[in-house]
Amino acid sequence: MANRFQKGPRLGDFFLSKRKTKTTFLDEIDAIIDWRPIQAFLDKKLKRKANAIGSPAYPSLAMFKVLLLQRWYNLSDPATEQALLDRISFIRFTGFSIEDDAPDETTICRFRNGLIKLNILDKLLDMINEQLEARKLLVREGSVVDASVVESSRRPRKVIDVMPQDREEDRASDDPGSGDEPSAKASYSDDEDAAWLRKGSRSYYGYKIHIVTDARDGFVLNGHATPANRSDTGEFTRLVRDSRPRKGATIFADKGYCSGANRDLLRSCGLEDGTMDKTPRGGRLTDFEKQRNRAISSVRQIVERAFGTLKRGYGLARARYLGLQKMEAEFRLAAMAFNIRKAVLLERA
Repeated sequence: MANRFQKGPRLGDFFLSKRKTKTTFLDEIDAIIDWRPIQAFLDKKLKRKANAIGSPAYPSLAMFKVLLLQRWYNLSDPATEQALLDRISFIRFTGFSIEDDAPDETTICRFRNGLIKLNILDKLLDMINEQLEARKLLVREGSVVDASVVESSRRPRKVIDVMPQDREEDRASDDPGSGDEPSAKASYSDDEDAAWLRKGSRSYYGYKIHIVTDARDGFVLNGHATPANRSDTGEFTRLVRDSRPRKGATIFADKGYCSGANRDLLRSCGLEDGTMDKTPRGGRLTDFEKQRNRAISSVRQIVERAFGTLKRGYGLARARYLGLQKMEAEFRLAAMAFNIRKAVLLERA
């Protein structure tokens, strides 16, 4: 086996570069994204020189590209390891040599967890969006806010742990009640950050993804994850501020975000209110309010299409990993992959 990251020209790579192939989706990405600032940022944050056994660490940019490949092709860590061994397009895109060892599934998992620990995925999403804005592919002509449920990777099942009765230490205790009743602890899942939510006649156990997209093409500008039972209305302020809208832009949202506090926030930020009106209790909407709601709903379809694509094509219908922190990281990686793919499709047009 070749030494990893051997310096100098590699015979296998030379012949690979001479092989004539059609332009692939991954080649189109390289034509749009300038990876140099992303590499500089990753190298600065990670400072990776060697792995646990002293071998040179895999390049940070190459490993970041591996995480994006997983989202575009919906691959698990083991499947990604295998693909990096035999898919030439993956080898070319990541920059690994055909003669190098490919990172295994454990290395991929550790790299992803390292990014999560550093909490830098939101910055990476911003860096990609800034490049798309510079190429005028992402145009901020207003924003659309929405939320959707992502079910936990665990199927919840109620488990009750009962402490043994009449333990020796209880009998020796001065507390007359000791040992009379067993202590019990009920749990539903080892995904402790997830929560229950009931919508209509169906119950969900998991998380809620809150996102804001641009109103023209549906690029994901920002977002975050919460337990599924978190109110949409309470997340509005964070979504608006994290998306950094331009003054005078319109923020569109469904009636779930309708509140005096949220309307006041938009007004104080110099933003136009595109929130749908909610039918007052015991009252009715005016004809103007109904017409306004229909107009807003036609714009809001773009965020619903984004959620549909993220769930069907990027695996966000169900969480891959346990915990809120990993759920949010999963969303941000999917958002980056989603935006880059959308940019390629717009560039083709």
